[in-house]
Amino acid sequence: MPYFIVSTILFIGGIVIIYWLHNQYHLDIVVEPTRPPSHASLISVCIPARNEERNIRACVESVLAQDYPNIEVIVLDDRSTDATFSILTDLASRDSRLRPISGSDLPEGWAGKPHALHQASASARGEWLCFIDADTFLSPSALSSCYAKALETGADMFTIMTFQVLGSFWEKTVMPLVMTALSVGFSPRKVNNPKRKDAIANGQFILIKRSVYDAIGGHASVKDSIVEDKAISQQVKWNGYRLVVADGMKAARTRMYTSLPEMWEGWTKNIYLGLRDQAALLWLGVFGAFLAIMAALFLPLWLLLGVVWYIKGGEWMALAVTGEALALWAYLIATRARVAAKMNIPRWYALTTPLGAAVFGAMMLASAWKVVSRKGVAWKGRVYGSR
Repeated sequence: MPYFIVSTILFIGGIVIIYWLHNQYHLDIVVEPTRPPSHASLISVCIPARNEERNIRACVESVLAQDYPNIEVIVLDDRSTDATFSILTDLASRDSRLRPISGSDLPEGWAGKPHALHQASASARGEWLCFIDADTFLSPSALSSCYAKALETGADMFTIMTFQVLGSFWEKTVMPLVMTALSVGFSPRKVNNPKRKDAIANGQFILIKRSVYDAIGGHASVKDSIVEDKAISQQVKWNGYRLVVADGMKAARTRMYTSLPEMWEGWTKNIYLGLRDQAALLWLGVFGAFLAIMAALFLPLWLLLGVVWYIKGGEWMALAVTGEALALWAYLIATRARVAAKMNIPRWYALTTPLGAAVFGAMMLASAWKVVSRKGVAWKGRVYGSR
């Protein structure tokens, strides 16, 4: 009887947790394809690029293909050691709207991306600045649609959640779980509520008024932040300006990582930066990692224990425990299958949930260890946060 009671408590708790985790993401503002405006302010698209030969051509070509009629494109080559700059000069020779700039050495006290965007924005002439990552690719109407929605919502800073392109097995196994975890960490409704301090932005696409950017001190005000998108969104909102986050899945797509080593480096860096300055979040992260790993190990074991108990004469209680384990598994797999479908990957990847949870938990623990040991993180050949 005690085993049956514990199993029932775990079953009910598991149902509640799964439902709660998958009902935190509410993007009420949606960017739909829109015709180009008749009166178009100049938009300066600024792209930081450090060793981006894999993505930079497709990224820049997608920007130059915009139906928005009034743009300039500034790409800051941040001391790349690959073919990034030669690709840019080739593109610039065929389109005068593109201006590649060679970045200067990184000054003391600056993180790489804020310094790159600081240099790019210094050369920009637009009434609006649009910051785009080199691994982000715009649909032809993206700027027109986002500009129209920014005006409609009265935004001083407008950012979108882009569609995540997932190619490899590990991307499809781990990234959906990471995105679910992120949805718990921030609420779009709270961000879009001007009465709350919640602020976040997606550095893959940010559209901001030049006057507001200058008023908050630009990227110089967040010069030492690797998570510069969140930091600058806080500067915008906390200084009384209107911040809007929207669903931009139809406007842009992003391929963040292409392999497990890339994901490990990228997400341990992101998680580390989220944990390092708040002790409460650090311990919450450790607890979350423990839960993820335990769930990955325990869910299959729960079903196995029920079957073994029944074989050994557990009768109806063993059958009930087995049924509870199966029912929770079915609910979890069905829920993850819906997530997979929304992310345009095969539904059967829901079956990899235990493996993905184990990897995600390991990334959380690795990030927490980097905080505790003060070893910092490496990103694009630079080390941050070590002491």
